Amino acid sequence: MTQPASLDVLVIGGGNAALCAALMAKEAGCSVRLLESAPKIWRGGNSMHTRNLRCMHDEPQDVLVESYPEEEFWQDLLKVTGGLTNEEMARIAIQDSSTCRPWMVKHGVRFQPSLSGALHTARTNAFFMGGGKALINAYYKSAEQLGIEINYNATALDVEVKDGVFVSATVAHLQSDGSSIQETIYAKTCVLACGGFESNIDKLKEAWGQNEWGEWTADNFLIRGTRFNQGTMIDRLREKGADIIGDPTQAHMVAIDARAPLYDGGICTRIDCVSLGVVVNKHAKRFYDEGEDFWPKRYAIWGRLVALQPGQIAYSITDAKAVGRFMPPVFEGTKANTLEELADMIGLDRETFMQTMNDYNASCKVGTFNHTVLDDCHTEGLQPIKSHWAIPVTQAPFYAYPVKPGITFTYLGLKTDKTAAVHFSGQASPNLFAAGEIMAGNVLGKGYTAGVGMTIGTAYGRIAGSEAAKAVLAHQHQEAGFEEFRPIPSLATALEENVSEEA
Repeated sequence: MTQPASLDVLVIGGGNAALCAALMAKEAGCSVRLLESAPKIWRGGNSMHTRNLRCMHDEPQDVLVESYPEEEFWQDLLKVTGGLTNEEMARIAIQDSSTCRPWMVKHGVRFQPSLSGALHTARTNAFFMGGGKALINAYYKSAEQLGIEINYNATALDVEVKDGVFVSATVAHLQSDGSSIQETIYAKTCVLACGGFESNIDKLKEAWGQNEWGEWTADNFLIRGTRFNQGTMIDRLREKGADIIGDPTQAHMVAIDARAPLYDGGICTRIDCVSLGVVVNKHAKRFYDEGEDFWPKRYAIWGRLVALQPGQIAYSITDAKAVGRFMPPVFEGTKANTLEELADMIGLDRETFMQTMNDYNASCKVGTFNHTVLDDCHTEGLQPIKSHWAIPVTQAPFYAYPVKPGITFTYLGLKTDKTAAVHFSGQASPNLFAAGEIMAGNVLGKGYTAGVGMTIGTAYGRIAGSEAAKAVLAHQHQEAGFEEFRPIPSLATALEENVSEEA
């Protein structure tokens, strides 16, 4: 016989989406317990490495300048995903981004204007004062003050689901001596917000397999964020018949410094100078248009591009003219007085490298260079082309930055709907919800634009918490013997109708 649940909402996960869900459910009057698999010092998942939220706004809003209307946000998302997105769910997230910040501020989050080195984001992205770590700390402080029970070192191993209805979770609590104690937690509702499988190298190798050179591609991946996102809940839910969405090889992948640590390198390991020079692979050949679009819209394609190169390694080459025009990386680049010397220092074939650089330099049609717009500096007669910001790399000293694929989060996950409900054979679960990276593939089939991960996590975290509270209320009415009741309005419905939650 199933044990009756006294807990209203169980939240599995400890990052932005999980905290948003927990806070919303608690504000609605529910008892809430949150499970964070990491120890307290590493709490917050990938969210602690973030720094901004992409926000729709029709007019200037404190730290945001000018306007960034819904349709422009949608078109930016449509462009990077190539249409692999659920428009209804995407627009709900976009609409939520215009109204969520007062709620965030209420829970201690503070914002600041766009950083000086963050290109083209003053209009589109609100930056967290103190970064993602400060945001996470603010949410945890608010959760503690509201009486949300928080368990660290608590890893969900399995969930019991009957006919699409969540019953309980099996959890391992890591002890100080390295042993663990298992517990079965029963709850009326559950929110899964425990990330993708990006930290699991074995699963990444399984997804990517071997390339044409016989290499296991994922062996050379670096994990930009947490080591705790192992994809366990995706596997368990798939086994129980949950609907899955997404390509296992699609992810938020960035070209990061090849010298970065395997885990938790964070934002500072990113290399932002790609558009200011050329990128070559280990054979000293260019392989993509470095000037295709503004960096916030295109920086997250470069990890995948490098992953498809031999050895999963590339080199971003710049000269003195680029200095001061991009966010300085945490590691210094290799510096040389000539391009020939640079090739030798980074171990590339000198003759091939010089042919590549000379061909590029000769093809540059320099007009009016302006790194803040899609300028008219381009190449002619060169493949691949460089569409914008194409100026010859000729002024010493020259620099090379080695890059590898840095994976942030994977897009394979649970299929949901506008209420964040997990689906089983096309049917929405009445009490199991998902938010954040574990369901981001519903909106992000591929590609990325800066800050949209936090937009999705915040929107669907808040929606999942709101819907979980509704499900608890429905459960209470059912237990009380009421056949009908008037449900509280859902956040998803309010957003769909372009009504703020205060309306």
